[in-house]
Amino acid sequence: MSPYEFEGKTTNEAIEAACEGLKVSEDKMSIEILEPGSAGIFGLVGGRKARIKVSLISEERAEEAGPEKPDENDLTVAKETLEKLLGLIPIEATVTSAQQNGKITLSIEGDSSGLLIGRRGRTLDALQYIVNKIVNKALEKHLQVIVDSESYRQRRSETLTEMAMKMGEKAKKMKKPVSTNLLNPHDRRIVHLTLRDDKEVDTRSRGEGILKKVVIIPKR
Repeated sequence: MSPYEFEGKTTNEAIEAACEGLKVSEDKMSIEILEPGSAGIFGLVGGRKARIKVSLISEERAEEAGPEKPDENDLTVAKETLEKLLGLIPIEATVTSAQQNGKITLSIEGDSSGLLIGRRGRTLDALQYIVNKIVNKALEKHLQVIVDSESYRQRRSETLTEMAMKMGEKAKKMKKPVSTNLLNPHDRRIVHLTLRDDKEVDTRSRGEGILKKVVIIPKR
C-alpha cells in the first residue's frame, strides 16, 4: 500500500491527523518524520508545519515488532520536567511515571490535581503539549508523553465511547447526520474508532483549526 502524508502544527498533531484520517491506532503505522515543524519567530512569522509519511502495517507485523519502549532515562526526564512545571504553578502534587505501548504516561496525584484538568481537559492538554515539547527537545527523540490527572483520560475515553455509540444509533434511527460538539484530535479519534466497524454509519471531521466536530452519517 502506498504511503500517506499528513501535516500538523506539531509532529504529534500530524500523527493525530494520521490516526484520525486512516482510522487506526499509532502502533498500526510506520511513521517517518519528513519535517519536524517550526513555530517561527514569536510563533507568528516563518513557521513551518510538521510533515510525516505514514505506511500501514499488518496486525502480524505490529505484534512482531512491538512498540518502541522508552528507557528509564526517558521516564526520569519526563517525570522531572512535569514536576518542575507543577512547582512553577505552584501546585503540591506527586508524579508517577510508566511506559505503555511505546508511550510515557505521567500521572498526577494530589488534593489539588483536579484543578489541572480544566474544561473538557483543555488545561491538561496544554500542560501535556508543553511537556512533550520540552522532553523531545531535551532528549532529541520523538516520544509521546501522556499527562493524566485523577484518571481523567480513561474516564473521558469511556464517556466519548458511550456518546459515540448513542449518537450512531440516533443517526441510524433518524436517517440523517448528527454532529458532536467541537473536539480535539485525540477525542475525535476515539469517536472515529468507536464507530469504525459499524457498517451502517460513516464518520467525517468538519471544521477549521484544531477543534472540529465529528459528523456521523447513516449509510443509505
